[in-house]
Amino acid sequence: MQLGEGLKRVPWSVVVAAALLVALGLAGISRGDQLVGSGPLFSRQLIWIGLAVPALVVAAWVPYRSLRPASYVLFGATVLLLLLVFLMPAHHGARRWIPLGVFDMQPSELAKLTFILAMAHYLMYRRNFRRILGLFIPFLLTLVPLVLILKEPDLGTALLFLPMLFAMLLAAGARVRHLVMIGMLGVAVTPVLWLGMNAEQQSRVVSLLTQEEDGPVPRGDGYHLYQSKRMLSLGGTWGSELAGMPVDDPAAYHLPAARTDFVFCLIGERFGMIGSLVTLVIYGVLIIKGLAIAFATREPFGRLLATGIVTLLATQAIINTGMTVGLMPITGMTLPLVSYGGSSLVATAIALGLLINVAIRPGYEVTSEPFRFTAGAG
Repeated sequence: MQLGEGLKRVPWSVVVAAALLVALGLAGISRGDQLVGSGPLFSRQLIWIGLAVPALVVAAWVPYRSLRPASYVLFGATVLLLLLVFLMPAHHGARRWIPLGVFDMQPSELAKLTFILAMAHYLMYRRNFRRILGLFIPFLLTLVPLVLILKEPDLGTALLFLPMLFAMLLAAGARVRHLVMIGMLGVAVTPVLWLGMNAEQQSRVVSLLTQEEDGPVPRGDGYHLYQSKRMLSLGGTWGSELAGMPVDDPAAYHLPAARTDFVFCLIGERFGMIGSLVTLVIYGVLIIKGLAIAFATREPFGRLLATGIVTLLATQAIINTGMTVGLMPITGMTLPLVSYGGSSLVATAIALGLLINVAIRPGYEVTSEPFRFTAGAG
């Protein structure tokens, strides 16, 4: 593809939305550095942005269909990395990172991308999912990274895999009644899942269900939720950036993991309710354009790839912002493009690069049937 032709097809709304979210993230991280008074994560995030931009460009330019033959190998490699983390030293009671000297790599971030690639490859063929027994392999493949990530433990990242799987199955044309049956089975085993949670994970669910507006400051996970909502309320309508509000009570601004999992609260405090709404609108633009890209391509692998990426971004944004306002349990989940974190930022940049890749190479391998059909497929 010629450079000029490729640039004409680039969905610039995706690029602009991503740039705005990165800018909002830097503003939130900067505010967090100011409130914490230590650990200049703002400058470190700039370095990660410098790595994420070329990663996005490469992911957008190399033809995405060239990744299809290697998709299973890449998925298997990340599963091995997920196993390797259990040999690494624990940080704050969790084993999620592999130290590489200069920085730590989080394999679960790569696992989200390679899972989408592998599932898109598998679901290209109708015979693989049109029968109820044919859904066994997709769910088995999903459980492998899901269980390993839960054992780290990382509940937030683990929650992303099932929505991605269901969305890709729907996009591929799986029978709705089969998915409904599986969903009902999932609801039926919820008590078993509850018993399988550790005490910390159960505490986060309990704190969501027992939150109160009045009374003493709660402890544990309830404290995180209490402080996140308090931080958002401190921003008011327009935020401290315009109002010039001083930090009169440092304790009121104390929020654990503020620049990572709770960066949305820092944006709300700095730019108020208006800034929070603008952030959500930008995510809405990004997701709507991503869905448009998925619907526009008739090439099976590309459509499934785009569907998985959009679902990943949407689910992550919904869960992260939902937990900050008390609508969802608190999980260790970053806000895409906004939270501080190298692995998360680079992985999201690669995902967006692949989405742009699909947009500039819409592909028309088939005419009337959007997914490959082989003899004997039902």
